Amino acid sequence: MQKMRSRTAFAGGIGNLLEWYDFAVFGYFAPYISTQFFPADDPVAGLINTFGVFAAGYLMRPIGGVFFGQIGDHLGRARALRLSIFLMAVPTTLMAFLPTHAEVGTLAPALLVLLRLAQGLSIGGEFIGSCCYLVEAAPPGRRGLFGSWSVLGTVAGMLLGSAVATVMQGLLSPEQIHAWGWRLPFLGGILVGIVGWRMRKGIEETPEFVRLQGTGRLETRPGLQALREMPLRILQIAGMVLLLGAGIYTLFVWMPTYLTHFVKPPVPHALLINTLCMIVLIAMMPVAGFMADRFGYKVVLALATLVTGVVVYPLFAWIDSGGAIATSVALTIFAVTNGFIQGAMPVAMADMFPARLRFSGMAIGYNVTLALVGGTAPLVATWLIKYTGKLTAPAGYLAVIAAVTLGVTLTLRPHPENRPGA
Repeated sequence: MQKMRSRTAFAGGIGNLLEWYDFAVFGYFAPYISTQFFPADDPVAGLINTFGVFAAGYLMRPIGGVFFGQIGDHLGRARALRLSIFLMAVPTTLMAFLPTHAEVGTLAPALLVLLRLAQGLSIGGEFIGSCCYLVEAAPPGRRGLFGSWSVLGTVAGMLLGSAVATVMQGLLSPEQIHAWGWRLPFLGGILVGIVGWRMRKGIEETPEFVRLQGTGRLETRPGLQALREMPLRILQIAGMVLLLGAGIYTLFVWMPTYLTHFVKPPVPHALLINTLCMIVLIAMMPVAGFMADRFGYKVVLALATLVTGVVVYPLFAWIDSGGAIATSVALTIFAVTNGFIQGAMPVAMADMFPARLRFSGMAIGYNVTLALVGGTAPLVATWLIKYTGKLTAPAGYLAVIAAVTLGVTLTLRPHPENRPGA
């Protein structure tokens, strides 16, 4: 039984590992990618354009959420997960073979955007699908802990991407990375995609979905039904994940660029620090899931959000000193608070909807927020610094978002069907 549960947890999280590995690698190598796909006369403008392409993939997330929500709520969580990992692995691998602006002109950024849009479609269902699957497959009293494995997979992908970037920067010169080295990490999509497909090929459907099938309560249009029946709950999901989206992409995906291209003098060993702090981030997630089961996800989310909002500005100011020690301590604190937010989030979202509308309701609320706030976070952070001239400008943005998320979190109530004894 324990072996089966471990396989279930790994199969549920492996797609998120691929998703976030790709997006992390894209973020870490953005300064190199920007010179390959956009004219090099204005490096900052090229960087902003590259992060704009990064954000473009997220514009497809709501569409992907509706598409995979239809599959997940009507045909099954397991089937949605098998399809999503396939659709993610293919464009990730193709990234390694794209021609550059010098070779094909404006066709290069157009192809780059096209692949990011294809990835965004898949991502719209991947994370929510794994959340639904793991929470529903969890044994009694461990929904928070099992749900945390879905986000653990996301940051494991970021950690893998950060580690690959760190190794490459140690082995290759900047000229080699600029010329061809940036392509190599995207080839990893082949391996992760094959492993993920094999892991998910034999997974069983969740007990809750099987019960829905047995009672004939499956919705034919779950996305529209969720919008009609539960628009407020979808808005609550959107507000609840604001800080998760903006925080993870600003504090960990964009941060290496910030530490090496904005902070003066550049922080030494920035990628190594980022990688080590993500180990802390991963370690906090199952702890948060366990505490959500023990004390309630609302308490865990509210406290972590409050702390983030209070410390984000002074920690950014400390990082701006350019010291490795200050950066290490600050990012460790961010890792702890963000880990608690992410670890408790899956069960909180799943509890907001009945099983028949869970996938679609979660997907719409989550993906709209990630498209508007998460995917644009590196772009916004870069623009804020350029516009204001202040390195702490992104901290103010995150503080405002934390205040909104805290207010929404305090309003959360589980759906009546998910309350104990229902």
